[in-house]
Amino acid sequence: MDLETLRHSASHLLAQAVLDIFPEVKLGIGPPTETGFFYEFEREKPFTPEDLEKIEMRMKNLAQQNIPIEKISLPKDEVIKLFSEKNQDLKVELIIEKGDEMVSLYKQGNFIDFCLGPHVPSTNFIKYFKLLYVSGSYWKGDEKGRKLQRIYGTAFLDKKSLEEHLHFLEEAKKRDHRRVGKDLDLFSVRDEIGPGLILWHPKGSIVRKIIEDFWREEHLNNGYELLFTPHIARLELWNTSGHLEYYWENMYPEMKLESDEYELKPMNCPFHIQVYNSKLRSYRELPLRWAELGTVYRYERSGVLHGLMRVRGFTQDDAHLFMREDQLEDEIEKLLVFNLNYLKAFSFQDFEIYLSTRPDRFVGEIKEWEKFTQILKNSLEKLNIKYRIDLGAGVFYGPKIDIKIKDVLGRSWQCSTIQVDFNLPIRFDLTYIGEDGKQNRVIMIHRAIMGSLERFFGILIEHYGGSFPLWLSPYQVEIIPVSEKSLSYAKKIKERFQKEKIRISLSERSEKVGYKIREAETEKIPIMIIVGEKEMKNNTASLRIHKKGDIGKYKIDEIIRWIKKSIKNKTLDLEFRR
Repeated sequence: MDLETLRHSASHLLAQAVLDIFPEVKLGIGPPTETGFFYEFEREKPFTPEDLEKIEMRMKNLAQQNIPIEKISLPKDEVIKLFSEKNQDLKVELIIEKGDEMVSLYKQGNFIDFCLGPHVPSTNFIKYFKLLYVSGSYWKGDEKGRKLQRIYGTAFLDKKSLEEHLHFLEEAKKRDHRRVGKDLDLFSVRDEIGPGLILWHPKGSIVRKIIEDFWREEHLNNGYELLFTPHIARLELWNTSGHLEYYWENMYPEMKLESDEYELKPMNCPFHIQVYNSKLRSYRELPLRWAELGTVYRYERSGVLHGLMRVRGFTQDDAHLFMREDQLEDEIEKLLVFNLNYLKAFSFQDFEIYLSTRPDRFVGEIKEWEKFTQILKNSLEKLNIKYRIDLGAGVFYGPKIDIKIKDVLGRSWQCSTIQVDFNLPIRFDLTYIGEDGKQNRVIMIHRAIMGSLERFFGILIEHYGGSFPLWLSPYQVEIIPVSEKSLSYAKKIKERFQKEKIRISLSERSEKVGYKIREAETEKIPIMIIVGEKEMKNNTASLRIHKKGDIGKYKIDEIIRWIKKSIKNKTLDLEFRR
């Protein structure tokens, strides 16, 4: 018995339990997922946490009954009649659309479902499971379709695996960027503005600025030039680029300005191409490496929006490279080294790397695909980078390398991508004058490291659990005076730290020191400096580190030197050293 089969059977057990308790409910679909299972239901009243408890208890009861699960086949007309009599019109619709002449069904006790299987032999095999939560959904994912409720659960083959997964979910819940972002006052989404549109609060904006400054510095140090481009362009530009043909459903409706139609940009690449085409290019200029933190707008369905991870307006860390064919392999190698080093600066060390090959629908010649896919492969192997082939997962315009990062919980996140493009150089007639004086087609690469600032920030929040390392933290130091008598000394220290460009806040309120320390811990400020009359006399401070507590009294100059060194080294685990 494999895990997918078990989870598929658990989804049927869920549906059976729901119908036993709420017989008026209409059934949607119930597949296994990577981490569990779900089943969709149409019901006027929302399911409550108390309902989930009742459903789970009923599932356990049904499992203990050891009800045989059997596969049966019936003629399509009979099955349609069967589910029509049960008033299960969603199932009838599925059977009409997907059912063969003989329809596959699975039966367990009084419950029967349209399904291809496979399933476990009986309900007693489903022992270790847990219902998790309810979310809204739409029938067949269509926003204009009927509203459903989706009950999620998880199931495992043994008790230990279930307990480990539930512990993992609790830890993930604590780190949820939406929850932590609110607690630390980093960002928000407001209905008055619109779903999927992020407001960066002051502390979140400081972190963003630090990331942006580091991003720009690294690009300039690696031979890139920076671009800035508009947020809208004439509709015809998106027609030339092919976005109207291939990407229209993710674009916002066009706007009429004077006699022209304009469109919010979903991508930055056509703008960078226009910069390239602003003059004739020589082979001597290549490669050109252009990068932009460009804000783009894409229409995502409201049902898939998720905090910072899935939004409608976001800033891509885009780069486009234009080169000769003989420069491609060298540039791919540089991109791989650059991307991995950048991600490692944020303490990501574990990567999953994929080489995505030609999909069924593609542009260009097969021989071109094979040649450039081999070049990507050569670059990976030359650098001794382990990778997997993702067969047929390339974008329609070229093969690509995807880099997924793993966070502290072992979850994979798609961030970096390196994509060769056969399409846009032809559509926009991108050429350079070669050594022979003739026009040659330029090779173009799309590249992102973080993917988007919003999503990357969300990943960082969850990776660090909100406890940002010193170099990234909105406030690096909180200074806490013991009493009014030491306040003037605290203010002088604050001025000194600010001159050293250390981000510091001063707690001037009259609460007790213990309360202020607890508050600074809650706000996850990396370093606390406590000063009283003794410290004032000796020009020292009591030093505390977040989650580690008091580590002793030190001279202010010593503390500043240590902090500046820790910031420069991007130290993750703070430990005071003279």
